[in-house]
Amino acid sequence: MNILLWVVQSLLAAAFLTVGAMKIFRNRTALAATFGWVEQFSDLSVKAIGALDALVGFGLVLPGATDIAPTLVPWAALGGIALAGGGSVVHLRRSETQLAAVNVVYIALLALIVWGRFGP
Repeated sequence: MNILLWVVQSLLAAAFLTVGAMKIFRNRTALAATFGWVEQFSDLSVKAIGALDALVGFGLVLPGATDIAPTLVPWAALGGIALAGGGSVVHLRRSETQLAAVNVVYIALLALIVWGRFGP
Protein backbone atom coordinates (compact mmCIF):
# COMPACT_ATOMS: atom_id res chain seq x y z
CA MET A 1 0.00 0.00 0.00
CA ASN A 2 2.86 2.34 0.83
CA ILE A 3 4.34 1.85 -2.64
CA LEU A 4 0.99 2.57 -4.29
CA LEU A 5 0.63 5.75 -2.24
CA TRP A 6 4.14 6.88 -3.19
CA VAL A 7 3.46 6.27 -6.88
CA VAL A 8 0.19 8.22 -6.75
CA GLN A 9 1.77 10.99 -4.69
CA SER A 10 4.67 11.30 -7.14
CA LEU A 11 2.45 11.42 -10.22
CA LEU A 12 0.11 13.97 -8.66
CA ALA A 13 3.06 16.04 -7.44
CA ALA A 14 4.44 16.14 -10.98
CA ALA A 15 1.05 17.22 -12.33
CA PHE A 16 0.52 19.92 -9.70
CA LEU A 17 4.09 21.25 -10.05
CA THR A 18 3.86 21.38 -13.84
CA VAL A 19 0.53 23.18 -13.88
CA GLY A 20 1.60 25.45 -11.03
CA ALA A 21 4.79 26.45 -12.83
CA MET A 22 2.84 27.19 -15.99
CA LYS A 23 0.46 29.47 -14.09
CA ILE A 24 3.31 31.24 -12.33
CA PHE A 25 5.78 31.72 -15.18
CA ARG A 26 3.70 32.04 -18.36
CA ASN A 27 2.11 35.30 -19.36
CA ARG A 28 -1.63 35.72 -19.59
CA THR A 29 -1.79 35.37 -23.39
CA ALA A 30 0.12 32.08 -23.41
CA LEU A 31 -1.98 30.74 -20.55
CA ALA A 32 -5.25 31.70 -22.21
CA ALA A 33 -4.42 29.37 -25.10
CA THR A 34 -4.18 26.44 -22.68
CA PHE A 35 -6.49 27.53 -19.89
CA GLY A 36 -9.55 29.41 -21.15
CA TRP A 37 -10.69 30.26 -17.64
CA VAL A 38 -7.68 32.56 -17.16
CA GLU A 39 -9.53 35.36 -18.94
CA GLN A 40 -12.09 35.44 -16.11
CA PHE A 41 -9.48 35.87 -13.36
CA SER A 42 -6.97 38.59 -12.52
CA ASP A 43 -3.26 38.03 -13.06
CA LEU A 44 -2.71 37.98 -9.31
CA SER A 45 -5.39 35.33 -8.85
CA VAL A 46 -3.88 33.11 -11.53
CA LYS A 47 -0.40 33.45 -9.99
CA ALA A 48 -1.81 32.71 -6.52
CA ILE A 49 -3.57 29.59 -7.81
CA GLY A 50 -0.30 28.54 -9.46
CA ALA A 51 1.58 29.05 -6.19
CA LEU A 52 -0.99 26.95 -4.34
CA ASP A 53 -0.70 24.24 -7.01
CA ALA A 54 3.07 24.22 -6.55
CA LEU A 55 2.74 24.06 -2.76
CA VAL A 56 0.46 21.04 -3.07
CA GLY A 57 2.96 19.40 -5.42
CA PHE A 58 5.85 19.94 -3.03
CA GLY A 59 3.72 19.00 -0.03
CA LEU A 60 2.80 15.64 -1.52
CA VAL A 61 6.40 14.43 -1.69
CA LEU A 62 8.89 16.54 0.27
CA PRO A 63 7.68 15.91 3.83
CA GLY A 64 7.61 12.16 3.31
CA ALA A 65 10.84 12.00 1.30
CA THR A 66 12.83 14.04 3.81
CA ASP A 67 11.04 12.57 6.83
CA ILE A 68 10.56 16.10 8.11
CA ALA A 69 6.95 16.45 9.27
CA PRO A 70 5.54 13.63 7.10
CA THR A 71 2.14 14.31 8.66
CA LEU A 72 1.92 17.29 6.28
CA VAL A 73 1.42 14.97 3.27
CA PRO A 74 -2.29 14.28 3.89
CA TRP A 75 -2.83 17.95 4.67
CA ALA A 76 -1.28 18.85 1.31
CA ALA A 77 -3.62 16.31 -0.30
CA LEU A 78 -6.57 18.00 1.41
CA GLY A 79 -5.39 21.32 -0.01
CA GLY A 80 -5.23 19.69 -3.43
CA ILE A 81 -8.79 18.46 -3.00
CA ALA A 82 -9.88 22.03 -2.27
CA LEU A 83 -8.06 23.33 -5.37
CA ALA A 84 -9.40 20.59 -7.63
CA GLY A 85 -12.88 21.10 -6.22
CA GLY A 86 -12.71 24.80 -7.01
CA GLY A 87 -11.39 23.99 -10.47
CA SER A 88 -14.29 21.61 -11.05
CA VAL A 89 -16.77 24.35 -10.17
CA VAL A 90 -15.09 26.77 -12.59
CA HIS A 91 -15.08 24.18 -15.37
CA LEU A 92 -18.71 23.25 -14.80
CA ARG A 93 -19.72 26.92 -14.91
CA ARG A 94 -17.94 27.16 -18.26
CA SER A 95 -19.63 23.94 -19.48
CA GLU A 96 -16.27 22.16 -19.65
CA THR A 97 -17.46 18.83 -18.31
CA GLN A 98 -14.45 16.83 -19.53
CA LEU A 99 -12.05 19.11 -17.65
CA ALA A 100 -14.27 18.95 -14.57
CA ALA A 101 -14.14 15.15 -14.81
CA VAL A 102 -10.33 15.27 -14.81
CA ASN A 103 -10.49 17.26 -11.59
CA VAL A 104 -12.83 14.65 -10.11
CA VAL A 105 -10.20 11.99 -10.87
CA TYR A 106 -7.59 14.16 -9.11
CA ILE A 107 -9.94 14.48 -6.14
CA ALA A 108 -10.37 10.70 -5.97
CA LEU A 109 -6.60 10.11 -6.09
CA LEU A 110 -5.97 12.82 -3.50
CA ALA A 111 -8.67 11.29 -1.28
CA LEU A 112 -6.82 7.98 -1.54
CA ILE A 113 -3.68 9.71 -0.26
CA VAL A 114 -5.60 11.35 2.58
CA TRP A 115 -7.13 8.02 3.56
CA GLY A 116 -3.84 6.12 3.23
CA ARG A 117 -1.73 8.62 5.13
CA PHE A 118 -4.24 9.61 7.83
CA GLY A 119 -6.06 6.30 8.07
CA PRO A 120 -4.96 2.74 8.72
